[in-house]
Amino acid sequence: MFSRFEFSVAMRYLRAKRQEGFISVIAWFSLLGIGLGVATLIIVMAVMNGFRHELLSRILGLNGHMTITSYTNEFTDYTNIADQILEVPGVVSVMPMIEGQVMASANGTASGSVVRGVTKEGFLNRSQLSDSIISGGLEGFNEGDGVIIGVRMARRMGLNIGDNITLIAPKGQITAFGTVPRMKSYYVQSIFEVGMYEYDNSYVYMPLKQAQIYFNLPDSISAIEVMLTSADNALDMQKPIYDMIGRDYWVRHWQQTNSSFFTALQVERNVMFLILTLIIIVAAFNIISSQIMLVNDKARGIAILRSMGASRNSILRIFFMTGSSVGVIGTIFGSVLGISFASNIETIRQWIESLSNTNLFQAEIYFLSQLPARIEQGEVVTVIVMALALSFVASIYPAWRAARLDPVEVLRYE
Repeated sequence: MFSRFEFSVAMRYLRAKRQEGFISVIAWFSLLGIGLGVATLIIVMAVMNGFRHELLSRILGLNGHMTITSYTNEFTDYTNIADQILEVPGVVSVMPMIEGQVMASANGTASGSVVRGVTKEGFLNRSQLSDSIISGGLEGFNEGDGVIIGVRMARRMGLNIGDNITLIAPKGQITAFGTVPRMKSYYVQSIFEVGMYEYDNSYVYMPLKQAQIYFNLPDSISAIEVMLTSADNALDMQKPIYDMIGRDYWVRHWQQTNSSFFTALQVERNVMFLILTLIIIVAAFNIISSQIMLVNDKARGIAILRSMGASRNSILRIFFMTGSSVGVIGTIFGSVLGISFASNIETIRQWIESLSNTNLFQAEIYFLSQLPARIEQGEVVTVIVMALALSFVASIYPAWRAARLDPVEVLRYE
């Protein structure tokens, strides 16, 4: 497509002389602009993909893919319902549970917490939970009155294994002397760390029997959480479960429960993609301006090449090559920079924090203890193709303008 002559002339034009230094500077800025635009787009999309993946995997790993609740206040027939759900193909495990809000207090520190009553088997079936135990064990959990708390709660309240924590329920017991707050102390049996601030700081897991006593729900639960072979099958699994247990129960999947949260993430991701694409578009306009200036500066040379027999198409290909080369080199530079940065973003964050002595990624705000990044090949290819396409489009007009120069008009007064 490009002859050796055209390639050598194009490369010669890219190496500017001293009097063409300003044009060279604009070309370098165009290259850096495309490179930084591609790198920024790859890094930002990788971080947003990492956030979505980490939050999705951890939230689903802790909460289950589907939640089944009763339309009535009492969910007493949960054992039979759980056995029926297990018979549905695609269901991996079920976990009856009780959930309620309490005030947790220990060593003079108090804060709101969420209590979940679960069985030992249900806790172990959640690998996200069972693999996160960093201290203590689960021996005798079902029969005892020990609880499992997060590592941040333990540090904040100064708790260790065997220490007592007091739970105060918002709904007290009604007596002849008025309403008495429901309070009970439990000892800390285990401490977990899942890496999400909200769970590590405010969740308390207690035996299901103890939760039934504490929340005055004898022989009843709040809900049944279901784990499937794949979270993507949740929508398709609603009907089989309804057919098995009947319409007296409310079956919700994770997309319904967290729809607003993940929709907001998707909208933010799309908007960021559009905004950062403008950086590459601006750099493409710099290619147009630098190439037009190069064509004007090289008008005499173009006229000489035309008079020596070079065709209009040959001139067009020469200047198309000079413009597109800036885009290709910038895209390659940006891709390498973006992928390298995204692959080591957590190490870079820690290095910057150690130098500046500041906390750039607070777990209280971002819910995660580490800055995640997930590079998806499809998105990287999309960014590269888009940057190359914009560079090629930006090179067409200056090349066409160079090919349209009339050598007679250019050399008339030479």
